[in-house]
Amino acid sequence: MSNTQNQMLIIFGASGDLTARKLVPALYNLYKGGYIPENFVVLGASRSNLTDGEFRRKVIQESSFLKDKLKEDVEDFIKSFSDKFFYEDLGSDYDTYYGRLSKRISDLNTKFRTENNYIFYLSTPPSLYEVIAKNLSEQGLTKQEDGWKRIIVEKPFGYSLETARNLNKGLQKYFDESQIYRIDHYLGKETVQNLLVTRFSNSIFEPLWNRNYIHHIEITNAESVGVGNRGGYYDKSGALRDMFQNHLMQIVSLVAMEPPIDAKPESIRNEKVKALQSIRHLDENTFYSNTTRGQYLASTINGKKVKGYREEEGVANDSMTETYAAIKFYIDNWRWKDVPFYVRTAKCMPTKVTEVVIHFKPSHHRLFEGTNTDNRLILRIQPDEGVLMKFGVKVPGLGFKVETANLDFYYTDLVDAYVMEAYERLLLDAMQGDATLYARADEVEAAWAFVDPIIQEWKTKREKMHGYPAGTWGPQFADNLIDGKRGWRNPGPNLADTEDYCEL
Repeated sequence: MSNTQNQMLIIFGASGDLTARKLVPALYNLYKGGYIPENFVVLGASRSNLTDGEFRRKVIQESSFLKDKLKEDVEDFIKSFSDKFFYEDLGSDYDTYYGRLSKRISDLNTKFRTENNYIFYLSTPPSLYEVIAKNLSEQGLTKQEDGWKRIIVEKPFGYSLETARNLNKGLQKYFDESQIYRIDHYLGKETVQNLLVTRFSNSIFEPLWNRNYIHHIEITNAESVGVGNRGGYYDKSGALRDMFQNHLMQIVSLVAMEPPIDAKPESIRNEKVKALQSIRHLDENTFYSNTTRGQYLASTINGKKVKGYREEEGVANDSMTETYAAIKFYIDNWRWKDVPFYVRTAKCMPTKVTEVVIHFKPSHHRLFEGTNTDNRLILRIQPDEGVLMKFGVKVPGLGFKVETANLDFYYTDLVDAYVMEAYERLLLDAMQGDATLYARADEVEAAWAFVDPIIQEWKTKREKMHGYPAGTWGPQFADNLIDGKRGWRNPGPNLADTEDYCEL
């Protein structure tokens, strides 16, 4: 394991929900696991008027997100963790003079010997990223002559290609690209990282991972819930912005990338960017046949009435914002020539699931007539994380009747291995300077370059919006995207469930 140097984590927006819900529990687990360096300090910075003690009570001692964990540990251990947390009130505005903040950082750095190594975590709206970066720069807090400086920013990385470029330029005025860590919690999932290991450490897969053996690739992200109290935000965003441009395009890049020359962060990120830049953009001849969008309608699930999307609070009653998006596209390089990729994301599906399905081509010579073995490799990212291979076996008895069998692996089988939560892994990587699982500027812009024209086309042409009852697998029209008689794999909550899982 890489060495974690002494350092300070400065969280902007520290009084907000993300700090208590995700960041502090992740830090607590890292501290408990012995991953935190001896000289480590967290300084919260926000517009709330809090003392150090009040901040510690809010995010640790009285936090509902740590309640169960704290019951397991002794008081001295909890106090030693709490004593690493401090707070600085920025006043009424983030765009202010950071002289007092700079002095607080300097004082803590001297007292706790954090060696001038700072991570700035921006748990704020993206509109504040450049403002905060500028104010830090004016205090000399971005320079690396004495100790390293890194900045972590949360998604969304822009609202369009243009805003993403502006966001990148704004940060790059004050930080080098190598200092900028764009966090996407999906990349912190062990099963997403396992895509690389499955491909590049197994000779039974890598030689087949190309157009000669793969018929098509299918990626599904489904959520069983609707927009809930996020209606106002979601109606200005939609499925493509909310999930497709970031999480799913990251998964596409890992599935499609070429083998990197080594396992160093930049080598892996270089290949991810190439894959995204090779995606064939949709044009007026392919747009309508290769995209489908929809909205969930009111329904009854297990006797409970579920609102339709346009009935949700904060959603316009004539909204044309998609809660279902399915896209078919191709990657124009040697490896993937003419192999279709089918990617969909949606809310109010029968189950919550994210998975990648590799559909292999049938045997060139069908020795056993009448058989219909569909060889597939299914990589389940969530829930019931694991890998499932479907292959043909002979049915006992006369003749050569073939049926499909499962060969599976589950992460829960690794009883002796501790699987880190996404934010634990990503925070530790940033502490150690490993940017492998963080998005680079050109990576973000390449994803937006493909998705943004689709969003604009849907917005200007007002393409048909297909309804689907909540709790079903989306518009029936979406099956037309997939060539031939094949349809989408509709997975159940368990990896090895029979397909076409549905709940009405």
